[in-house]
Amino acid sequence: MSDARPLRAVLLAHGTMPDGLVDAVRHITGCEPETIVPVSNTAMSPEALATRVLQAAGDSDGPFILFTDLQSGSCGFVARRLAQAVPQIVVVSGVNLPMLIDFVMNRTLPIEELVPRLLARGRAAIGCSPAGLEDDERRALSGR
Repeated sequence: MSDARPLRAVLLAHGTMPDGLVDAVRHITGCEPETIVPVSNTAMSPEALATRVLQAAGDSDGPFILFTDLQSGSCGFVARRLAQAVPQIVVVSGVNLPMLIDFVMNRTLPIEELVPRLLARGRAAIGCSPAGLEDDERRALSGR
């Protein structure tokens, strides 16, 4: 599934989030507008949203990444349904700015290498200050 051409992406998210994140990525990296295309779910049915995502992906005959804000909800459900129907789509949920910047800077990597890298970058970018609160987060998630 690797491809020699740089990968493209669609960012599917709620409200104005896709436009804001893509604007920030373009500001930081100077990437071309077609590198990551923002798509909002605002006032769109699931069918219209799926159509809009495919239009945003363009004539991509190779793999492309469909970033979403959440794994569930309208964006996540549409993304997973599209990935089942279109083998070229790889869905990455829980998008954040460091993950998108890493995508832009490394989108020539084979998708099999890039996706695990993006997941690691996104997870590594999450933290808090003071650092001791991270232990409280683990306890809260475990119910103790």
